Amino acid sequence: MKGVVLAGGLGSRLRPLTAVTNKHLLPVYDQPMIYYPIQTLVNAGIKDIMVVTGGNSAGDFLKLLGNGKAFGLKHINYTYQEGEGGIAQALSLVEHFAAGDPVCVVLGDNIIEGNIAAAVSSYRHQGRGAKIILKKVADPERFGVPELDGPRVLRIEEKPQSPKSEYAVIGIYMYDAEVYSIIRTLKPSGRGELEITDVNNAYIERDEMTWEELNGWWTDAGTFESLLHASQLVAKTGANKMEFQPATEVAANV
Repeated sequence: MKGVVLAGGLGSRLRPLTAVTNKHLLPVYDQPMIYYPIQTLVNAGIKDIMVVTGGNSAGDFLKLLGNGKAFGLKHINYTYQEGEGGIAQALSLVEHFAAGDPVCVVLGDNIIEGNIAAAVSSYRHQGRGAKIILKKVADPERFGVPELDGPRVLRIEEKPQSPKSEYAVIGIYMYDAEVYSIIRTLKPSGRGELEITDVNNAYIERDEMTWEELNGWWTDAGTFESLLHASQLVAKTGANKMEFQPATEVAANV
């Protein structure tokens, strides 16, 4: 299984902080943001990793990460996304790297308290299709929201006015090699992007989607409020822990 960190985009919601650097190079407490999703993959036993970069600061990722020595890696792969074509479009850039293997995709601004080792192991045994990771949140209408029927996902709605569950789909996805064929069938959404929710719904229609609930807190760091909140959470409890007792749940997205 190969790992993909999506760290492109222009970070427009964080301007002027992103006027001269990529969002994923900004600090979250005591580390650059990009460190956290890479560590999430490494902690799940995934050592073959590609970082999808973008913008004018792509070369800075190489300066910062090198070949991944800080994570115990021998090599990190890089590719470049032009503009903002959406998560699914960025994922399409790794098809050659994946070479038919399944991938675990982590959005570059997603940070978790614990780890996804059990979910990755479960997906390996699943052997095909896709898996998403869910987290209960106080404001699901801000996210992709799944409609669930026990272990089955019936549909995912993006930012629904009337959410059909309390869960948000967090920015960690697992896909088999069929994902690239699915992406090639997508049409841009109203905002001109290839949406990852459309990819997930395609797997649901094939009855090839499973889900697991995340233990511990989760947050993104794509706005001023969530960037600050992420730093506060990491300072208080740490992140990417292999063994931990989840603290009293903190509202992890603001």
